[in-house]
Amino acid sequence: MPDITYAKRFDGISGSAIREIFKLIAQPDMISFAGGNPSPSALPDAEAARIAQQVLLEDGKRILQYGATEGYPPFVESLKPYAENAIGCALPCVLPVTGSTQAMDLLCKALIDPGDAILVEDPSFLGNLQCMKLYQAKLVPVPSDENGLLPDALEEAMREHHPKLLYVIPNFQNPTGKTLAAERREKIVELAAKYHVVVAEDDPYRDLRYRGTPLPSLKSFDRDGWVVFLGSFSKIISPGMRVGFMAGDAGLLRKCTMGKQSSDLHTASLTQAIVDRFLREGFLPGHIERIRADYAKQCDAMLAELETFPEGVRFTRPDGGLFIWVELPEGIDAQPLLTKAIERKVAFVPGTNFYALGGHTNTLRLNFSNSSIGQIRTGMAALRDLVREAL
Repeated sequence: MPDITYAKRFDGISGSAIREIFKLIAQPDMISFAGGNPSPSALPDAEAARIAQQVLLEDGKRILQYGATEGYPPFVESLKPYAENAIGCALPCVLPVTGSTQAMDLLCKALIDPGDAILVEDPSFLGNLQCMKLYQAKLVPVPSDENGLLPDALEEAMREHHPKLLYVIPNFQNPTGKTLAAERREKIVELAAKYHVVVAEDDPYRDLRYRGTPLPSLKSFDRDGWVVFLGSFSKIISPGMRVGFMAGDAGLLRKCTMGKQSSDLHTASLTQAIVDRFLREGFLPGHIERIRADYAKQCDAMLAELETFPEGVRFTRPDGGLFIWVELPEGIDAQPLLTKAIERKVAFVPGTNFYALGGHTNTLRLNFSNSSIGQIRTGMAALRDLVREAL
């Protein structure tokens, strides 16, 4: 094996814990609560096939040619009103990206020098935590309660660390499923303007609400351009198409566009064209309504199973999204529990991977969207038995 010297940015980077678990669960009959995959029944393959043929016959020469970094023009045209309606305000600029994961990468590329501070929820989405670490940022976790980020703790962190960026998932947060309270959203935007901190509002689960009233976006409170909204079609159409978008200040998005030119030149025109037709043909609202109904039943089934777990097991009750967060009694480590669970053909993600500074080994994240109700009942029964054995 060659003695290769790797960049220091990879020091301490071990790769995505979820991707590593995926290697273990590619076994037949495995029940996976580990990923964030949409249900196979939620993937509109027949519609996508019809639309792909249609757009290639109508505009194939342009679609198959190099495209503009700023996006496939018809998609940009349909995306802006869609995004403005979803976010609840006029937008100066939108940029199609290759999944909202790329949006985070581009923001870090545009804003972060080695050692710059980024404030993150504690816990937060491990994929973007890894992105921030690769840009050699200093990650500063900010505590939350059942209503999301604590504004006083956030202001204290802004004063102390002078961060460039705050990363927040306001709706049905990954991994906890929590929703940021309405009154805290406006306060966070006020603090961002006061301390000159860019807020990355990552909102891929917004449309997957099963109960309660939709809350205003952070971006809708933004008067000074400090909030950039990260949107995605991965959870509501297809993760495999890799189509997302950024919306925010034109100057910031111009820097991100320049960064994107050296990343992938442009997001695939074919998948942009397919999503464009989903928007133009009005297919999306009915599709979302159908998958929401199914996901609500799956979520309720998993919550019902958790009610039967031993005393001392605590868990969130999300109003939407794809995840439930579980805290086991102190002294139970989720990592060896995972090893035993895989032997019983069940998988989950240990919660320690979602904390910027590690620890919290008695936590885990469960996904319900990629399992049938029968699989949920079977898999949760196995986990319940394992927790009882560990007590």
